Amino acid sequence: MLQTPRGGVGHGTASADGGSMSIGTVLNALRDEFPEVTISKIRFLESEGLIEPQRTPSGYRKFSVQDVERLGHVLRMQRDHYLPLKVIREHLDAMERGEAAPLPTVGRQRDGEAVVEASEGPTVARIGRSELLAAAGIGEPELREWESYGLVVPLEDGVYDAEAATVAALVAELGRFGIEPRHLRVMKAAADREAGLVDQVVAPLKRHRNPQTRAHAQARTKELAGLTVRLHAALVQTALGVRLP
Repeated sequence: MLQTPRGGVGHGTASADGGSMSIGTVLNALRDEFPEVTISKIRFLESEGLIEPQRTPSGYRKFSVQDVERLGHVLRMQRDHYLPLKVIREHLDAMERGEAAPLPTVGRQRDGEAVVEASEGPTVARIGRSELLAAAGIGEPELREWESYGLVVPLEDGVYDAEAATVAALVAELGRFGIEPRHLRVMKAAADREAGLVDQVVAPLKRHRNPQTRAHAQARTKELAGLTVRLHAALVQTALGVRLP
């Protein structure tokens, strides 16, 4: 059974029409556990077949409790186990068919592509170039341009961190509004500065003699990253005079 996102379903978020929710309500239900989630991210996961909300006659998405549970499970598997979306989709589909589905993780590389293995513990995912192109729905010219601006950066072995797919999808969506990659350099620079500030705060923990203290540095980094993302979003909304649902 999938875990219900904390602070979400069951806290007055469902509407009266059979428990269905709008995309804005779903966003608010998930943000306590996933402060970085956005409407664009939810739409992207839908386009990848991870969730299939119903539509009203006018085209609005209506999410069920089960949709939100599945969405929370997808986000949790991305965050905690760094799994590519294709692997997550196959895992969830197997669970829904009632099949035994050991938690998959991404292990070693073969020909630049992620190799999936069944395991009990998390490993860091790496996705190949072709998988990134497919996830973002772009071609080689676009990816090369984004790389030239530092928006998407390959790792030393030529593959990408799994989060690069999210970055690529958001860059592509912003492009639909006429925002070009060159316009996003200021956002990349701001993100680098914010990351540098977090690194500066946790650096003493990473250098500490006590192994437990050093291990705590990773948890502190995630906590600070979440707070930084939320503050950044609030500052942008304040500057624009808008409030997202």
